[in-house]
Amino acid sequence: MTSLASNAGPILVTGGAGQLATSMVRLGGPRIHLVGRPAFDFDQPQTLAASFAAIQPVAVVNAAAWTAVDAAEANVEGATRANRDGPEILATLCAQAGIPLIHVSTDYVFDGDKGAPYIETDPTSPTGVYGRTKVDGEQAVLAANPRTIVLRTSWVYSATGKNFVRTMINAGEKNPVLRVVGDQFGGPTAADDLARAIVAILERIESGGWQDDYAGIYHAAGTGETTWHGLAVAALEVAARHGRTMPEVVAIKTADWPTPARRPMDSRLDCGKLERVFGIRLPPWRESLTNTVDELMAPSSL
Repeated sequence: MTSLASNAGPILVTGGAGQLATSMVRLGGPRIHLVGRPAFDFDQPQTLAASFAAIQPVAVVNAAAWTAVDAAEANVEGATRANRDGPEILATLCAQAGIPLIHVSTDYVFDGDKGAPYIETDPTSPTGVYGRTKVDGEQAVLAANPRTIVLRTSWVYSATGKNFVRTMINAGEKNPVLRVVGDQFGGPTAADDLARAIVAILERIESGGWQDDYAGIYHAAGTGETTWHGLAVAALEVAARHGRTMPEVVAIKTADWPTPARRPMDSRLDCGKLERVFGIRLPPWRESLTNTVDELMAPSSL
């Protein structure tokens, strides 16, 4: 997929050095204007308007969020500012400018008890502060700007930044046995794949103009499903082909790995709406995982 056309205005992307923001810069082309702390900080609302005025974007992608799931349990105010209040201000600025906002959300808006992949109209039922603040953020941005697209994604990883895949590969080098939760199900999503989907949505909007039926919530995750244990084994197997140590990976139950925040047991997302409306389907997760680990194992990445 090519980057965005170069003959239009700037696109503001929040998220600083985050995984998705980094992928957007790499794949979106020179029109991407990345902002992050301290110049752009949801804890300092005045910085949002200042960045907006300086860049004068034609579209905004909000990839910034409080994603520390367990830490959110002890800092409700901080998570709320990052996941609800800041995005609401950003959406209001977009509404005033009459431009679209693509806001990234999460599978953790669900409790994981459905027993089947979630569709966009399923009731939200988060199990912790992180999920609750993300639900509140979804509602806030949709109410503030009629040209808002919310993309719920899941289990995001990349060759850069802090994520589960990199953690497992590093842990596998140091430990002969890894114990990984094997009873939580979801869809791993490569940050590059999500960035490409966002670029494709922006291209559609620019080529044909905004359509009111674009607004709303969409699910955007890697195709297929696995568990955290399955994802760990798959990542380590690819790394082993590059000469890394292959440890024993033992599947454990969620109850054996207690955390401050309760995770959804089955947060698979049905991504059919994204394909129906925009013709976008993210690649199979194993294919993208292989590409990502191959990139991570490249000499320049080590």
